[in-house]
Amino acid sequence: MPRLFVSALGAVGGVLLAQLVASALIVFVPAVGTAAGRGFLSLLLAYMGVVFVLRREEELGGLTRMVFPHADSGRVAGYKVLDTSVIIDGRIADVCQAGFLEGTLLVPQYVLRELQQIADSGDPLKRNRGRRGLDVLQRLRRMPGVQTELHELDFPEIREVDRRLIETARAVGGVIVTNDYNLNKVAELNGVRVLNVNELAGALRPVVLPGEILHVHVLREGKEPGQGVAYLEDGTMVVIDQGRRSIGHSVSVTVNTVLQTSAGRMIFTRLAEEEAPGRR
Repeated sequence: MPRLFVSALGAVGGVLLAQLVASALIVFVPAVGTAAGRGFLSLLLAYMGVVFVLRREEELGGLTRMVFPHADSGRVAGYKVLDTSVIIDGRIADVCQAGFLEGTLLVPQYVLRELQQIADSGDPLKRNRGRRGLDVLQRLRRMPGVQTELHELDFPEIREVDRRLIETARAVGGVIVTNDYNLNKVAELNGVRVLNVNELAGALRPVVLPGEILHVHVLREGKEPGQGVAYLEDGTMVVIDQGRRSIGHSVSVTVNTVLQTSAGRMIFTRLAEEEAPGRR
């Protein structure tokens, strides 16, 4: 809406300028005073007015914000620029399907090319990751109520994909969606808003308190003697004191402490009373 308003403003300004120019030139060029002459001059200057204001849109941003005070927030909410990592990760599709992400998902062509290169890799692991990313994109495009758009905007003079993403987000007035920690920090330093899927997942993890009982399946031994290691459904590592002898079994454990780090969350536990060695 603000862009349309600015365009209309340029057109009106051009028409008004055409009338002034026609009045000044009619003495020297009588043809300008005819209906056809005025019409041609009005169309020409209206077009030039639209081109001028669109090229100066950033400088005129203050005017649109006065008329449409919520214009910027609407644009930010409208465009979500996806990077390669968040597409391959796949959780973005579940977030969209649940209705937690509004607006248009924008996939730059250089991101699509990167996905295709990964999918064509000779490394089976990379190839599977690339194909998974392409499948996720196809799922997003077919998802009802989700707008996905391939964007042609590119910055060939910039080699780094992360920098291209930042410039793309700036150009469309949107935010970057990623799970790349480094891109997250660089974008924020450059004044571009970021939605990090890992941060969202961390915020949605259930709260675990000391003394709480968990039911887990012990998969392997830990780093310290006698420890066992299990995982919650969300991937959180559970370290079990004296849990080594329970490897391969499901047990109940009591939470001792919860350690939150930048890499994630770890829960330190001990075998519950009924699972303790002396009570079996």
